[in-house]
Order: sequence, then C-alpha cells, then structure tokens
Amino acid sequence: MQAYNESTSKRKEESSTQATSETEGLFPEEVWKICGGLPLAIITMAGRVACNPGKLHTYWRDVCESIFPEAAANAVVEEITQLTQEQVSRIVSDCYNDMPAEIQTCSLHLSIFPKGYRISRKRLTRRWIAEGIICEKDGLGVDVIAETYFNHLIRRKIIQPVEHNGNGKVKKCVVHDMVLELIVRKASEENFITVVGGNWFMQLPSTKVRRLSIQDSDSKHAKDTEKMNLSHVRSLTIFGSLKKQLPPHSFKFGIVQVLDLEGCKDFKQRHITEICEMCLLKYLSLRKTDTKQLPDNIRKLKSLETLDIRDTEVIELPKAVCQLELLVNILGGDKSTRKALRLPGELTKKMKALQILSGIEIVEGSSELRHLTKLKKLAIYKLETMLKDGSLEALRTSIEYLGGCSLQTLIIDDESSNFVKSLDGLSSPPRFLVALELSGKMINLPKWIKELDVLSKLTLPLTALRTDNLQDLSKLEALFSLTFCFRAKQQDWQTLAIIAENKLYSSGEIMVLDGGFKSLKLLCLSGPLLPLLSFSSKAMPELERLEIRYSMLEGILGAENLAKLKELHLTSNDKKEEDLMTKEIASELGKLRKVDGTSPRIILHQQPISMKSNSG
Repeated sequence: MQAYNESTSKRKEESSTQATSETEGLFPEEVWKICGGLPLAIITMAGRVACNPGKLHTYWRDVCESIFPEAAANAVVEEITQLTQEQVSRIVSDCYNDMPAEIQTCSLHLSIFPKGYRISRKRLTRRWIAEGIICEKDGLGVDVIAETYFNHLIRRKIIQPVEHNGNGKVKKCVVHDMVLELIVRKASEENFITVVGGNWFMQLPSTKVRRLSIQDSDSKHAKDTEKMNLSHVRSLTIFGSLKKQLPPHSFKFGIVQVLDLEGCKDFKQRHITEICEMCLLKYLSLRKTDTKQLPDNIRKLKSLETLDIRDTEVIELPKAVCQLELLVNILGGDKSTRKALRLPGELTKKMKALQILSGIEIVEGSSELRHLTKLKKLAIYKLETMLKDGSLEALRTSIEYLGGCSLQTLIIDDESSNFVKSLDGLSSPPRFLVALELSGKMINLPKWIKELDVLSKLTLPLTALRTDNLQDLSKLEALFSLTFCFRAKQQDWQTLAIIAENKLYSSGEIMVLDGGFKSLKLLCLSGPLLPLLSFSSKAMPELERLEIRYSMLEGILGAENLAKLKELHLTSNDKKEEDLMTKEIASELGKLRKVDGTSPRIILHQQPISMKSNSG
C-alpha cells in the first residue's frame, strides 16, 4: 500500500490560505500584516494562534509590537510588503519561544538530523523516551505523552508532515530550513547538542559534549571529533559512513544511553563488539546497516529498552537477549521481503516488559506468548511450516489472551493460511485492536472482525475481496484505511482461482453497496489481476483516496458516486501493454464528474507490482 501522503507542492500552495481561513476572525488583522504575505511567516504565526485559543485582541497587538517594536509608534500597524530574512527570523523565533519549555526541549532533538532529512515519527519519539525527557503525566504513559508532544510540534508548524501511514498518522516529517537553523543555533547555545559536519556551522564546544551528531565523514571533520572530550557523551548519532567518523575504540563511551546508526555504511562486526561495552545503553538502532549477527555479549546491555535491527542481516537473536529484562521494543525482519527474526524460546517467559515485538518468525518453542501482557504490537512475518498442532494452538490462545490485555496492533503473515483461518475460532475477539493485518489465502473473514469497534486500519489478502465481506466491513465505524493486498509469493494458480471464484460469486463484479464505511478515507487494492469494481450511489461517503495497483484491471464503475474522492492513484506494471491500458482507463476516469460537479485528481504511476504493505 502506498503511504497516504499529501502532495508537497499542493500543500505549499494551499497552506497559507488554509492557515488564515482556519483562524480568521480570532485575532486582529495586524497579525497577518506583519507576515508580509510570506508563507513561512504566515504558517508559523498560524501555528501559534492555533495553540493559543481565546486570547484577546490586545494580546495579539502586544505580540505584533514585541516582534516589530518599530511599528509600535504607529497607531495602526501597516502591512509589510517585503520581509527581510532577519524579520522572518524574528517571527519564527518569537513563535518558537512561545512554546512550553518541555516542547522546546523535545524540539531541540530535531537538530540531530541533517538539513532536509525525512524524520520518522517513531524514531524521534522513542529517542525522547530513551533520553528521559518525557515523563508520565496525568496518569498517561510516556508513549502517549511523546505522541502528544509530537502532534503539538505539528500544530505549531515547527515540523511539516510529508508522509502519512495507513491510519492517517504522520509517518515522516521535515523541518523548514529557517526553522531548523534557529533550532540548531539554540541547541548550540545551550550545549544541548554538538553537530559535526552537515550544513550548519557550529562552534566546537569548549566544555563537555553531551549529545553528538556526526553528519559528515570527511577527514577534516574526523579531526574535529578527535579534539573533543567525548567521555561525557550520552547520545551518539551518525549519518553516512563509519569509516572516518570516529577514532578507534571510540564506541566505548562509558555513559552513552542512545546510539543511533540507522543507515550507516561500512559497519563491521568489531563495531557491535565495542557497542556491547556500552553498559548504560537504552536505545540501540542498527537499522539498515550491515549487521549480520548479535554476539552473546549483548547480555551486558542490561538497561536496553529499544533494539532496532530491522532491515539488517540478523535472522536470529542469541539466547543472551533473554537476560535483557527491561527491553520494551524489539524491531526486526524486513517489511518488504517479509524476512523474519527468530526468537529464542526462553524470551517470552522472561521479558515481561515487552510492548512491541515486530518482524518475528514463530518456530517450535516460541509460540507461547501469553506472558507478554504489556504487548501492544505483535507482527509475525513468518510461521514455520512444520509447526505442530500444539504450538499453533498455543499461539492462538496467546493471541486470544493478549487481545484482552494491551494488544492494539496484530500482523500475521501466514503463507499456508491454516493458522489465519483458525482465528475464526477465537471465543473472545481482540476488542482493543486499532490495526489488523492478515495475509494468506483466506476467503471468509473471522466472525469477530465485525466487533472491532476501534479498528482504524485493516489489511487483508486479495482473496478476501468479495461483496459480502465488504458489506460486513462497512459496519466498522472507526475504519480509516482498508487494503486488499496480493503478495508476490502468493501468485499461484490456487490464488488466481479464488479471485475468479469470488467474482462469479458476486455476479461478475465486486460491488461496494450503499451505506456504512462512515470513517473510511483510504482504500487500496493491490494485485496482478483485479476484478471489476463497482461503487453504488452512496458508497463509501467519506473516501478521499483510492489506490489501485495491478497488472490487469477489468474496470471501475461508479467512481463518480464517491462524493469526497480527491485522488485516484493507478499503478501498473511497467510493460508497454499495461501502460497503454492504464492511460486508457485514466482517460475514461478523467471524464467523470462527481455529484457536485468536481473531478478527482487522476495520478498515474508505472512500476513493477510490489506487494509491500506499510502495516508492519
């Protein structure tokens, strides 16, 4: 499924207009006048206004005069037609300083990332938690507070969303260059972070380095690093290559709590050996590095809370990991290929703090998970084909039990489909699920799926695309995103036969009937062969985005009935005949008009079919 993203260019064109319309009439016109029509100034000021509801007009006049005291002598603030860079900086700085102190502290972490870098929401919030700058508040856990602070930064326009996931949440964001420049300067002034390399000049600290971000690997910056006192580094982030970044044995920083090497090249096994000496480490990310295996010495990392080895060559965790009883997040495997991470059998009995267990393979001895009562996310990428019935039953009862505890996200990739089909027998549905993904060759949905009142994101195999199933799913009032996906490894005659049978069962076409789907914004269909899809007159009333990925598409009827459809994405294989078919379909759809007379944007993509899902 493609990420639910807004068009960046369109967003820039509309952002300032939207910002003013959202807050129009709530404060004096002078606020807009000082922005000089510049989008960055307008957006930043709109973020401040949105976070200060109910303020009197006198408050906003005082704000204007504090930013531009030279205008205070005038009885009326005149509109500034052209702002200088220094004046824009004043506006941005004043709006930044208006944020609560704890939000400002969180925002300083943005200076860790290079200019233009697409920052992952989860990566950022997990780092906040690991460094201890997020505390429980009003009975809410640190993960909830971190999410709240992140959303505040978005509302403040300090960060700008560039990618959303299937449940509508921001997946990645960027920081405007001028805003980032301000944050880097403040972080340097407070000795919050030391940045080596990158796009900003930062004076090398004369005092202790507490947080270090290395953004360039040339020899000059390597020499700068060698001059620093690194004995007090608590957080280390490296981008690019490890070859010239640090002097030998520099990984043995005694008090490092956060080590983030995501995407680093030239990672060697000696590096992981040195990392295992960082006994106070809480957050370790080796994602997208050349890490091949974890040594038994990892047992020394007794404080470790997050272990991120996703998209590496690590396929099995050593038994020593079971001694890390504070681990909260284990992230492994590969989302796109579904390569999975094997767990030691003893893991589930000892590690009761686990909240996220993602990208794993279930083998004999690792199917008993009911001890993990704090588990919020379970993503199973592979089920060993030779699992005994007793192990499958243990896994099924574990899921049933955890569904009544804290489980919110459940992902199961079952190539044989036998286990997924057995889930229909759960006596008690996992009522707290927010996201569910089931893969295989299932045709009928579990009966309990209609009882998932808070489910917002659902991914099912294409074999479950039937009119009757759609009718059942339409009753899920919280459902935001619905995907039917056909994975590459499932392309066999049996699956194609099921799809053909489903079409016959539904009188030759898959019908989306009137009513239901009260919250559905995104519908994605992905597979080499997609049957005729027909939308009734009042089908999916809130749908905004329709994504269709295929090698052969029989057709779409009734798209004009999708009253709120904004974008229709068509992605075909890159073969010439499919490309021509896509253009022909797009041409026909381009003529459609919705009831209100408007037309959705038709966006064409040509690429080989990928069955990747963002749910993992």
